[in-house]
Amino acid sequence: MSQPDVQPEATGFGATAAEAVFRPVRTGNAFEETVERLLSAIKLGVVARGERFPPERELAARLGVSRITLREAIRALQEAGYAESRRGRAGGTFVTYVPPRPSKAEAQRMLERMDATLDDLFTFRRALEVGAAVRLAEDGLDEEGERLLNARLAAVDAASTDDYRRLDTVFHLTLAELTGSASLTSALADTRMRINDLLNAMPILARNLEHSSRQHRTIVAAVRAGDPEGARRAVGEHLDGTAALLRAFLG
Repeated sequence: MSQPDVQPEATGFGATAAEAVFRPVRTGNAFEETVERLLSAIKLGVVARGERFPPERELAARLGVSRITLREAIRALQEAGYAESRRGRAGGTFVTYVPPRPSKAEAQRMLERMDATLDDLFTFRRALEVGAAVRLAEDGLDEEGERLLNARLAAVDAASTDDYRRLDTVFHLTLAELTGSASLTSALADTRMRINDLLNAMPILARNLEHSSRQHRTIVAAVRAGDPEGARRAVGEHLDGTAALLRAFLG
């Protein structure tokens, strides 16, 4: 299935899901948190395989770290096989990461190592995403917000199975980002990354994608219509379905 030209551009920096991860580093260990932020951008698909990270000067400013710290973090990712540097006018740091497809047993072990249960993860995700959709339906979207949300919906609707998880993640992060709450968007990004590690173990079936796409369209329609209760119901049903599939898969 062909992909429309509406994928998120890591270097565009308008209203994009990159806001969820390229935020100022605030802990005492700037190097470790910078690595974590860049890794989050890669794993969430905000910067997809083959895409380039923003220019070094711009990215360092957004993260609030020195260019030396940023270079060290990028070097660590390169050594771990997540990215590579290319020289020349079209050069920069490009993502090379391919999401793993863990086995069911490996996913079960991942869940055991997490500091949260599956119920806890999905309860928190539901609170964040339902709240975001309700807020958007209450406040309404401006022209740019509506254009962006429609573009994200079109992208995930047309996604191939190989790229579906990434574009689905960006769609959901966009709902959060359009609220204007950096805290909400960051919390959802962190939660979604942990859930994605588990979802990557599940096979993606065409019939599930069709059902999910219908639910996405219902969510967007409720937000655009200014229907908070419809948005609450649509997001809740969508997330409950995903949670049920994952629980059944993991046993």
